[in-house]
Amino acid sequence: MHSVLIVDDEDAIRKGLREYAEFMGYEVSEAADGMEAVELCRSRDFDVVIMDVMMPKLDGFTACKEIKKVKDVPVMILSARSEEYDKLFGFAMGIDDYVTKPFSAKEVMARIGVIVNRNRKLAQEASEERNLLFGGLEIDMAGRNVKVDGKKAELTPKEYELLFFMVKNKNLALSREKLLNAVWGYEFCGDYRTVDTHIKTLRMGLGAYKDKIVTLRGMGYKFEA
Repeated sequence: MHSVLIVDDEDAIRKGLREYAEFMGYEVSEAADGMEAVELCRSRDFDVVIMDVMMPKLDGFTACKEIKKVKDVPVMILSARSEEYDKLFGFAMGIDDYVTKPFSAKEVMARIGVIVNRNRKLAQEASEERNLLFGGLEIDMAGRNVKVDGKKAELTPKEYELLFFMVKNKNLALSREKLLNAVWGYEFCGDYRTVDTHIKTLRMGLGAYKDKIVTLRGMGYKFEA
């Protein structure tokens, strides 16, 4: 169940959004001002925060700024201000959406659904990318770490880059030119033999899993998953 924090100093707005959010299956918490919202976010995790701007003690923009210091949580701003400046200011602070009052609770929750689904997909992709397993070959892209049957592989920086690029494009045929441009850059002055040399040493580093890198005669290579 996804959790949402509704922050507004008007009881009627909080109640209306709560009813619709709970109907949609969300776990709902409330705060009547920005300061209370910041304290709740420090002590709990939320999937999304719905934040009014004009509130006592601490306004919504300032509360959003304080929350972002401690939690990377999506924030939707609710505001009676419809000027472009206010919207741009909010997006510059890192908010995910901006809805002007008066609004439809149904529309707000539809937008919240988009935010939650997008962040869930991004989190899933990040998790999948962080630790990839191909039998006994373990590739941690985010941590720039490769293990062969549990033992750390000793690769050069360029071999890491070459492997990671091929893994990101696994099962795709990659020409030597494409690999050269992606890993060494367009201004590299060498030739295609540079790719072949690094592929050779990379295979040595992968040990028993060297056959994951398949040679495509007359064309290039691919990482076969």
